[in-house]
Amino acid sequence: MNNRPPGTGSRFRDALFGVYAWTVFGGCILLGLLVALLIPGHERRYRYLAAIARAIFVLSRVRIDVRGLDNVPDGHSIVVANHASYVDGFLLKAYLPARFSFVIKGEMRDIWFVHFLLRRAGSRFVERFQAGGSTRDARKIVMAARDGESLAFFPEGTFIKEPGVGRFRAGAFVAAIKGDMPVVPIAISGTRAMMPSEQNLPRPVPLRIDILPPIMPDDPAFEDHKLLAKTARQRILDVLDEPDLCAHATSNSATRS
Repeated sequence: MNNRPPGTGSRFRDALFGVYAWTVFGGCILLGLLVALLIPGHERRYRYLAAIARAIFVLSRVRIDVRGLDNVPDGHSIVVANHASYVDGFLLKAYLPARFSFVIKGEMRDIWFVHFLLRRAGSRFVERFQAGGSTRDARKIVMAARDGESLAFFPEGTFIKEPGVGRFRAGAFVAAIKGDMPVVPIAISGTRAMMPSEQNLPRPVPLRIDILPPIMPDDPAFEDHKLLAKTARQRILDVLDEPDLCAHATSNSATRS
């Protein structure tokens, strides 16, 4: 995004972009629903849906800089990325290899057309608030990893308005260890500025995906899922221009005590 001073003209152009981007998004979602309903075969359907996700950004003329795509192993692996916006999932679906299944928060099951589209795209759902459902879903994900399914996680679980990287949940890293699969950290930049929490219209902001070297199963970090999560999280923080929210929370707690 350029550094022009804010004014009526720039706000109007940003609003015009936002309306246009939503129009493109709506059209692509309708096309995606048709593909999800009509196209047989998992692999072919996944490729078509990835192409439609990419079309959202191409038709909206959003500049995407993808770095390190060759760091994604040819075989099965687990991807973990920071989470800053609703844009993140569509961005990774568009530019990662189509074989990746995304692990999505279970609340998405409550929106029928979103649930249908995501399920037909190969997504898996994790219940966050009901202990029984959470345990069941986590067990299914571990089984998928053991079966060699490539999975993509946002291990923070959700995103907030405040910039920074929060605590990583254990699920992705337990699955990686159980499935003996490399973990590929990914740093997503720009999506928080494009469409932050509580904003309705996206802004014309360039986006960047940094796909970092994988953490292989023979790495010492694989000895413990907490250490693996800490290692992946630090690699993402090293690339992002955002603070470590866990460090801030620890510092604030020490100050209060």
